[in-house]
Amino acid sequence: MHELGMMTGVFDAVRGAAEEADATKVLSVDLSVGEMTEAIDECLVFAYDALAEQDPLFQGSHLNLKMVHPRSRCLECGAEYDHDRFHMFCPECGSFATELLAGRDLTIDSVEIETPD
Repeated sequence: MHELGMMTGVFDAVRGAAEEADATKVLSVDLSVGEMTEAIDECLVFAYDALAEQDPLFQGSHLNLKMVHPRSRCLECGAEYDHDRFHMFCPECGSFATELLAGRDLTIDSVEIETPD
């Protein structure tokens, strides 16, 4: 389950930012994950919850997850289009020469924290 590894990396990054801001608690994390990572959204949420349960800084926090659909550009005709993980060919000219523009990223969009008064 590579989702656990992905979430461990997210926790490390969020912890670093939270500590830098002198946070006492992480309240929520907004995360965008590309479908081309082949991560399963339910597994990401499960991994987040399991890690948060064991970490006082994250206990009770919530993951807001947005899955990002793949988007590519055809290198032959320049068309940009959305697609699924398996059909990357250009719908305009049928070329397989394409460049993935979105859908492989994992991005921490925002973190809500609690700080001392």
